[in-house]
Amino acid sequence: MRAVWLREFGGPEVLVPGPAPDPAPGPGQVLVEVAHANLTFVETMFRATGFGPFRGPLPTIPGNGVGGVVTAVGPGVDPELVGRRVVTGTGGSGGYAERVAVDREALFEVPDGLALDQAVALLADGRTATMLVDAAAPRPGERVLVEAAAGGVGSLLVRLAARAGARVVAAAGGARKVALLPGLGAEVAVDYTAPDWTDRVRDAVGAVDVVFDGVGGGPARSAYELLDAGGRMISYGLASGAWAAIDAADAQRRGVTLVRPAPTPEQLRAYTRQALADGAAGRLRPLIGQRFPLERAADAHAAMEARATVGKTLLDVG
Repeated sequence: MRAVWLREFGGPEVLVPGPAPDPAPGPGQVLVEVAHANLTFVETMFRATGFGPFRGPLPTIPGNGVGGVVTAVGPGVDPELVGRRVVTGTGGSGGYAERVAVDREALFEVPDGLALDQAVALLADGRTATMLVDAAAPRPGERVLVEAAAGGVGSLLVRLAARAGARVVAAAGGARKVALLPGLGAEVAVDYTAPDWTDRVRDAVGAVDVVFDGVGGGPARSAYELLDAGGRMISYGLASGAWAAIDAADAQRRGVTLVRPAPTPEQLRAYTRQALADGAAGRLRPLIGQRFPLERAADAHAAMEARATVGKTLLDVG
């Protein structure tokens, strides 16, 4: 089968297309013919340095989220699954390939009415955004600041917070990204690379009640300073390269809650099912900003690292 290999850590060029043995489903597993692979920023960090939640020796086929059609089942698995459209995690590797063998329990069937590429875009980002909104619980009329609002998770957070009735302030880096934000439901759109971006937020809404921090570093600190007493901040990403360094004692002094979700595996599965159901019902629409063929995975990584992407980036495999 066609695949993309990582044989050493380094720049995007270390992702090299090449053949790989076809996987076969073992007991309790299914074989999925992959149509789309989901790309996440943490995969670029893993490729560069080995950093992140993924483990295993090199060489490896990277990729942790795919969607496609079940074409075979292993022993102990209902053969009725053959032909079903599914999305699934791969356990941290194997996703940049034409076929994957995964545990049957890792599958999520794609609801009728939801396109397969949209389901792949919601697999990780929809689950995360749904979990974050559930944890921070924005209320009607609250002022909600979403950082990295043109990204895969951020764009969904804008939609979900607006659907909850919040006044959404969306921050992104660069004019092209900022221009997308009103169409997602943002009342106020700002460029967080501008030196006066927090002044623009204050002029528009005063303080904020909730911060969804997907950037970390300096922008996260600036966003934290915008929080009103009784506000909540939840950090989920480090697009700047560093997590938010917010002192818990200072937050307590200011009356700010640092929300740190700790969902169980079953809760994560429930959030995934909810995101897919919302997508099928038209309540949650991911922004797929760019697509690359499988063999151009290196170009996809380079674009993500250059901050040249918006929304979700997919590899089109099948």
